[in-house]
Amino acid sequence: MIYVDADACPVKAEVERVANRHGARVFMVANGGLRPSPNPLVEMVYVPEGPDVADMWIADRAGPGDVVVTGDIPLAAKCVEAGARVLRHNGEAFTPGNIGNLLATRDLMADLRAADPFRQGGGRAFTKADRSRFLDALERALRTALKEKKP
Repeated sequence: MIYVDADACPVKAEVERVANRHGARVFMVANGGLRPSPNPLVEMVYVPEGPDVADMWIADRAGPGDVVVTGDIPLAAKCVEAGARVLRHNGEAFTPGNIGNLLATRDLMADLRAADPFRQGGGRAFTKADRSRFLDALERALRTALKEKKP
C-alpha cells in the first residue's frame, strides 16, 4: 500500500500513475479540500482538523511492505521506525541511516527560526527534475515493498 500525506503534496498524480501500473492501493490522507479521485485504487481519507491528525493516521497504519510519501520529517521517522519505505516529494528517501540527522537538523532550524523572527526561510521551488526523481524513486520503492509483502 501507498500512504500519501496529501495536504500540499505536489506528486499525487504521479503516485496514482505508479500505483495503477502495479495495482497498488493508495490512501490519500488529508484534512479536507482534496477532490476525490475516480480511481478505484485510491481511497481518500479525510481526517478531522487538528495538529498532526493526518500524520497519526498514517503512522498508525504504515509498516513493512508499505510506501509513505511525505515531506514531514517527524512522520517519516515514525514510518521508518515501523519498517515502511518513506519518500520525500523530490524522491529522496528517508532511511534508518539518515532519519536521525534529518530530525536533528529540523529541530535546529526550528530553534534558529524561533530565536530570530525576522529570519526569512523557505524551500526551493519544486522542479521537473524533482518530479522525475520522485517517479523513479517511487517505482523502485514500490517494487521492493511489494516483494517484501509477498509470503
